[in-house]
Amino acid sequence: MEKVIPAKDRLLKSQKNWMNGEVRGKIIVFICAIIMISATIAITIFLGQKGLQSFIKDGVNLFDFVTGKIWNPTDPAKPLYGALPFILGSFAVTFLSALIAAPLGIGGAIFMTEIAPSWGRKILQPVIELLVGIPSVVYGFIGLTVLVPFIRGHVGGLGFSLLSGMIVLSIMILPTVTTIATDAMSSLPNNLREGSYALGATRWQTIRKVLIPAALPNLLTAVVLGMSRAFGEALAVQMVIGNVKTMPHSLLDASATLTTIITLNMGNTTFGSPENNVLWSLGLILLIMSFAFILLIRYLSSRRKI
Repeated sequence: MEKVIPAKDRLLKSQKNWMNGEVRGKIIVFICAIIMISATIAITIFLGQKGLQSFIKDGVNLFDFVTGKIWNPTDPAKPLYGALPFILGSFAVTFLSALIAAPLGIGGAIFMTEIAPSWGRKILQPVIELLVGIPSVVYGFIGLTVLVPFIRGHVGGLGFSLLSGMIVLSIMILPTVTTIATDAMSSLPNNLREGSYALGATRWQTIRKVLIPAALPNLLTAVVLGMSRAFGEALAVQMVIGNVKTMPHSLLDASATLTTIITLNMGNTTFGSPENNVLWSLGLILLIMSFAFILLIRYLSSRRKI
């Protein structure tokens, strides 16, 4: 006959197995967290050391580096490392693309959550997810073969310009803005809508004066996340922006960004050379700006919880 285990012993054994499993789960999660934190700290330290070499070892003046307008690191007589055109180019395409993507993304989110019937979201959501999955090189290639010739023929200039870069980037960050904005609008409690309708407000008045102000921190977070992706994008922008080393004076002028200059020149430099070090300094600027975007997102999140 099989030995009958008392219920109390079975319960104790079950609790012991559960506790062992919980401990193992905590250990695994703790190890994953340590790996992520260590990787972030290691990347920051490495990029900080490499980015500061041009100022500490090579004697590049930080003020001249940030405010200089001439980039000619190969001049044997007097190399010039003016990164201002690339810094302004990065900020220009980022903010201009956000100006396009923000109203379109937030408007699409409002349409899917507040206006369209249930089938509207079922159609638009897969379209947005499809845009997310398209590689950046495809966006760049479409911009190169379709957008650049169109701007050259109908707007003016060479086609390779800030305008091309901002349009390509706005399409790339549109799914990010729309997805997060949709989640923000969907998470609003229904009593906000019901209370507004009970007071006699129309649907548009409810959306404009109640729902959008209530979801504003989340909507701003969506825009900032889209901007952070746009600021670090390299390949798609590189294919349409022109990659010149001069200051742009209009949307139709060619320009360059921090990422495009790094990707174009890093493979042509010798590791440890002054030109290589200043490229690492441009990468350090990108890292600092990424941290700035993260801090801004954290600030907006804290406002949302108040």
